[in-house]
Amino acid sequence: MPVSGRVRILGIDPGSLRLGYGVIDCVGPGRMAYVECGVIAAPARLERAERLTTIGRSLREVIDELAPTEVAMEQAFYGKNVQSTLVLGEARGVVTFIVCDKGLTLAGYAPAKVKRTIVGHGAATKQQIGYLVRALLSLRRVPEPDAADALAIAICHARHRAPAAIEQETRPRRPRVR
Repeated sequence: MPVSGRVRILGIDPGSLRLGYGVIDCVGPGRMAYVECGVIAAPARLERAERLTTIGRSLREVIDELAPTEVAMEQAFYGKNVQSTLVLGEARGVVTFIVCDKGLTLAGYAPAKVKRTIVGHGAATKQQIGYLVRALLSLRRVPEPDAADALAIAICHARHRAPAAIEQETRPRRPRVR
């Protein structure tokens, strides 16, 4: 459970075989703390519906255990392979349902915006993302690519959150005088 005054962000890099997740706490203006990251994997031998169910159940467990207050996910991009785009859309649908069913709001960020936020340009490689995520969160090693992407999405959300939410989270509370 997040400490009072902190905002816990779950970043999600969706996929039907591998879903990356990364969790950070916003601990003050521009300050973030690493909580956890990982990859939820479903065996490729399973039918697509079974894989999505496996990923969905595991994501539900992650949300229950880590108790995020906000969730951000990479928005869909349109590739040349229509089938891959459809499968990714199904995975995003599972994530959207679970997040909303848990009563959380979901923010979406285009891949290029995440890359610009983390690296400074929209054509960054997975290696660049991983290296800078490691540096920004003071990690000992670079997380595996799907988890690093999810942490990058969480960091992007932390940097682009509504100013009112940031002000409210960092402003000292004054007692009401009547």
